[in-house]
Amino acid sequence: MEYIFITAFAVLIIALLVVFLYFQNNKIDRTYYEIKNENAAKSFRIVHLSDLHSKPFKKALKITQDLKPDVICITGDFINDRGKNRKKMLEYASSLCKTAPVYYITGNHERRLDDFEELMQELKNAGFNVLLNECVHNDDLNLTILGLDENQADFEDYKARKNGTFVYRDMSKFINELENSSGFRLLLSHFPENFSAVYEMNYSKYDFDLQLSGHAHGGQFCLPFIGPMFSPGQGLFPKFAKGSFGDRPKMIVSRGLGNAEFPFRLFNHPEINIIDISK
Repeated sequence: MEYIFITAFAVLIIALLVVFLYFQNNKIDRTYYEIKNENAAKSFRIVHLSDLHSKPFKKALKITQDLKPDVICITGDFINDRGKNRKKMLEYASSLCKTAPVYYITGNHERRLDDFEELMQELKNAGFNVLLNECVHNDDLNLTILGLDENQADFEDYKARKNGTFVYRDMSKFINELENSSGFRLLLSHFPENFSAVYEMNYSKYDFDLQLSGHAHGGQFCLPFIGPMFSPGQGLFPKFAKGSFGDRPKMIVSRGLGNAEFPFRLFNHPEINIIDISK
């Protein structure tokens, strides 16, 4: 009898743990930001998605559609470095494009794929505006978007950063083009630490309005009274893991929607950012 009780109790604990982890990985938080800016020609809404990691997240798609964005921005790691669910993610991309124009940049995971160029073409065919160190202008919103392809986080880069020998790519040429553009100026960068943690190449020193980033997954585990625990490129207790930083330029960091190497999140739900811009 005692054995049956212990077994039943263990099964209950495991079931509760599974439900808890499922909830942690699938309850989507919506985080709203309002930005008033003299460069905005009119009010518009940006929905910011990041780090799906090959998860065809139907709930995220439905929420995005319901939010009625004028623009959707995806800041990398849409597909993971194993190419998992590739066909489903391309179908997902097509569905997003039926909602609003989608501006997409690469993350470290796409850059690890051997058929990177083929994937970029497939995403373009699905309707994504794929930005590889490129500025584009949305005439209707008077919005200029720079999408950076920093390509700085393969496994050798992680080793170099740990050893203090990593050399950041100089993106000044592209950001200068954004500075000299008209309207509201938006920069998409997968790596939030590049906003102000790369010394002389800080993006925050440039004249633009907003940077959107992902990559940090909110620290993956976010413990009470401690905060985000770890992010690739930032290490333990990362500063730029979630939320907003600065004023102008301002950076907003998404906690992302999927998982990469870590199979689950802890006190760190998937997140969709909603940014309402007004004059």
